[in-house]
Amino acid sequence: MTTQYDTNKPIYLQIIENISKKIVRGELITGEKLPSVRDMAIKSSVNPNTIQRTYSELERMGIVETKRGQGTFITENKGMIRQLKEELENKVVEGFVQNMKDIGANEKEIVESVVKYLDLVKGGGNH
Repeated sequence: MTTQYDTNKPIYLQIIENISKKIVRGELITGEKLPSVRDMAIKSSVNPNTIQRTYSELERMGIVETKRGQGTFITENKGMIRQLKEELENKVVEGFVQNMKDIGANEKEIVESVVKYLDLVKGGGNH
């Protein structure tokens, strides 16, 4: 299975986003070891240098920590995980609100559309 990447955004940022989403969803748990750079490169179909940059950036952000000779691990700092979740939520909401504004929706219409959508989903709709 080949991974598809958006050509308008650096691949390492897309991989960071993917790993971050897995962490906040609980698919990757605190203290869990990430695959080696080489294994992750193969799995992600990218150059190992891209994964090294990804891991370095994740470490700079405080999301992972590298233990010399042992590998790279998801942070055990629950506060950092909560902060990461909030940042991802804010990014999604910001994009949604901007898209709604781009089509001319005002604040009231944006809120109404969210409520309407959630009611549809709760009511058994497919979306």
